Formats: sequence, C-alpha cells, structure tokens
Amino acid sequence: MHSSTKKWLFTKISSLILLPLMIWFIINFVSIYDENYSEVALFFIQQPSKIIFSIFIVIAFFFSALTISEIFEDYIQDKKTKNVANKLLNIFAIIMPLITILGIFKLTV
Repeated sequence: MHSSTKKWLFTKISSLILLPLMIWFIINFVSIYDENYSEVALFFIQQPSKIIFSIFIVIAFFFSALTISEIFEDYIQDKKTKNVANKLLNIFAIIMPLITILGIFKLTV
C-alpha cells in the first residue's frame, strides 16, 4: 500500500473514532463548565472519564498531526524544511498528549 493511501486511510479511521469521542467530550464539558475546580477535577479523576479523555487526546493529536502534515506537503516546497516541520510536528504530537495525560493522572481533589 502506498504511503499516501495509508495516510488517507489513517485520517479517515481516526476521524471516525474521534467523532463519538468529541460528542462525549462536548456533552461532558457542558455539564462541568460552570463547576468549581474540585468538581472538574473529580470528573477527570473518575476512572471511565480519565481513560476516555486520554484516548480522546491521543486520537485528536494523531488526527491533527496527520492533517497538518498534509498541509506541509501541499504548501512547503523545500524538502528539507518540510522534513524538519514534519519531525517537529510529530514530536509535538507525542509530547503534548503525554504531558496532558500525566497531568490528568496526577490530579487530586
């Protein structure tokens, strides 16, 4: 399978996975929007929310890295600059979800 086809397939699959997670997040975000810190922290400390939100963050960053990579492919002509931009994007897409997930797992009420 060609790498472009794999990217396209991964983009479509991750968007399908991301859709129900986004709906779950929006519904829960609306319910905790006006709550104080302890209520919001309690939401993220509870086991199903912690796991589902972690999956949501990983899939969201994976999807965004794929789509931004496509923008780099289309608009950056210099191959070296494109490779550096893609590598920095991939590093960012790995580090940011890890920091977020570690922060969630260290939350206390």
